[in-house]
Amino acid sequence: MLNTILVIIGILTILAVIYYVVWKKGYINDRDQDLIPDEVEDVIEDVKEVVEETKRRAKAVKKELKDVVEESKDVIDAVKGKKRRGRKPKSKK
Repeated sequence: MLNTILVIIGILTILAVIYYVVWKKGYINDRDQDLIPDEVEDVIEDVKEVVEETKRRAKAVKKELKDVVEESKDVIDAVKGKKRRGRKPKSKK
């Protein structure tokens, strides 16, 4: 029983020393004191920015692909010899 208590006290002492050396001495920066290293927070923020940019680009690609599909239908109709749809272009004088 006494050995178990001494082991627990020893482990808590080691953890306290590690906490003091790593966090309080500044080896790991933590500006907002939330016990999450700033390096980890910065990486998470960068990943969020990349995800948002990827979403934006994916939406743009999706829109462009829809336009390509519509244009390809017009090209297929033109190859088949069908009349042109839509407004006629202005004639140049």
